[in-house]
Amino acid sequence: EVLLRMHSVGICGSDVHYWQHGRIGDFVVKDPMVLGHEASGTVVKVGSGVTHLKPGDRVAIEPGVPREMDEFCKTGRYNLSPTIFFCATPPDDGNLCRYYKHSASYCYKLPDNVTFEEGALIEPLSVGIHACKRAGVTLGSKVFVSGSGPIGLVNVIVAKMMGAAAVVVTDLSASRLQKAKEVGADFTIQVKNETPQEVASKVEGVLGCMPNITVECTGVQACIQAGIYATRSGGTLVLVGLGPEMVTVPIVNAAVREVDIRGIFRYCNTWPVAIALLASKRINIKPLVTHRFPLEKALEAFETTKRGEGVKVMLKCDPTDQSP
Repeated sequence: EVLLRMHSVGICGSDVHYWQHGRIGDFVVKDPMVLGHEASGTVVKVGSGVTHLKPGDRVAIEPGVPREMDEFCKTGRYNLSPTIFFCATPPDDGNLCRYYKHSASYCYKLPDNVTFEEGALIEPLSVGIHACKRAGVTLGSKVFVSGSGPIGLVNVIVAKMMGAAAVVVTDLSASRLQKAKEVGADFTIQVKNETPQEVASKVEGVLGCMPNITVECTGVQACIQAGIYATRSGGTLVLVGLGPEMVTVPIVNAAVREVDIRGIFRYCNTWPVAIALLASKRINIKPLVTHRFPLEKALEAFETTKRGEGVKVMLKCDPTDQSP
């Protein structure tokens, strides 16, 4: 294990949800819990067996750490391990604090040209990497991203990076769609009160064809329905956003058109990929951070996120650090 002095911690929708509702699905907060799972910091101390890190190293933290070497770990899909530790998922504490201890194998050294903030953003970025890999995005793909929050945006960035020829994004918010344009979306559609079929036909209209890949990042029933209707026969729909447990969808439409519906659970094996992309400047995720607060103003930061202002709100945990 290593002891870290925390630097930057992003606030996620799930953090806000636990704060407001005390549960997400089967994960129920029963005792006081530290939030935060999008994080970076500086190594202060290392355990006796740690060789790849030393005090002073800047690291990005992968929040999910398997507790045992089970069948899922053996096949490289450790995110599916039922006993995995995960920051800020009850009963496991997160890392929104000044000092934090974590498994050394899940702390990744940041190159000098990658900032602490970028290190913290690797967590949401990883969702995009994992989703686009599961979706099979490749050279020339036509992609529909439903939802333009932080997770929709990282999917736009990664899909373009992986060779998508055209990416269309839908959202209710004009300002969020503007952000999607800034990070590389080719087309945006502001949804008002269209039916799912109407949304699907608008997507086809701007792309000039039906997308072979849809990445659904809202979890809203109508959006999942639109995702099925929009996806080209033989294509793939990846469900990233989580909404109600039971959702009514046109499953027969998907079945008879051989639309593959895939889920994702967090990510695995994405931190080295993300660090390589950031270090080589192949992707730019800096525009995602729109608000910064010191740890003392955490409540204000959470309120800002809850109101849906900006994109990514970042908390600064190190009072001695003077960087912007």
